Amino acid sequence: MTESGSSQPASPPGYSTPMALENLELVRTIFTDFERGELFAPSVKWFHPEFEFVLADGPSPETWTGFARAAEGLRDWLSPWEDVRVVPEEYRELDGERVLVLCSGRARGKRSGLELDQVRSEAAALCHVRDGKVTRLVVYWQRENAFADLGLKE
Repeated sequence: MTESGSSQPASPPGYSTPMALENLELVRTIFTDFERGELFAPSVKWFHPEFEFVLADGPSPETWTGFARAAEGLRDWLSPWEDVRVVPEEYRELDGERVLVLCSGRARGKRSGLELDQVRSEAAALCHVRDGKVTRLVVYWQRENAFADLGLKE
């Protein structure tokens, strides 16, 4: 099994079922908050009680289970930054339960004032959705790691 949490290959392009479309809309709703810088605004109702949040790569990979623990861990992890935003660039349905979001990060160092977008981060987020709830969110700071994990080509 890969870091993405699935041993299934991605479905062919154009894969859509009513459930996959609902999942895609849920992920879009969550990422709308992220883009506005409201990383902790998404409602707990959108997340499974045993939701798993994974930072798959980057300077300090982590895994947190449960919405409250994930929010606490992410707050700590992001504490050196302010005005943090996740900007979605593309959404890809991989199958009936997974949506890949190609995104970039924006932030400013609290002490340095350095803007993160000066060091462009081409990231990806893999959202697992089941029964209308996000069960797992895997963040890749390096988009190519997501592609490799999922067996996809850019």
